[in-house]
Amino acid sequence: MIIDAKHTILGRLATHAAKQALLGEDVTIVNAELAVVTGDKKGIVQAYQRKYARGVPAKGPFIHRSSDRLVKRAIRGMLPYKTPRGREALKKIVCYAGVPEQYKDRETVTVEKAGIDKLPNNKYLTIKQLSKHLGGSP
Repeated sequence: MIIDAKHTILGRLATHAAKQALLGEDVTIVNAELAVVTGDKKGIVQAYQRKYARGVPAKGPFIHRSSDRLVKRAIRGMLPYKTPRGREALKKIVCYAGVPEQYKDRETVTVEKAGIDKLPNNKYLTIKQLSKHLGGSP
């Protein structure tokens, strides 16, 4: 299953992808940098910056700043990744920033109930913008 994350709410996308992986399906997410996190922009950035400030750079916690790894980390939070079943499901998930050549001509699926058109207001931040604020590569 190839999921296009363009204009999709991250949490809803993550639950859908996690469920499909737990059911045994291989999940590929393209355009991960175009997924959105809802809420006040300043609050979102501050929440992620608190995560990075929590530890020591040499000892962790090691939290990625690139957009595709941010999405995969959100999906990991929806999985029981400390159990064998969860580890196998996490291995079935691959995220890409943009669309790789091998998936250009393939049919993609969108999560219908996860679009930003469902939001009551325009308070959201794309993963690409969040990654840029955190000092990562989009």
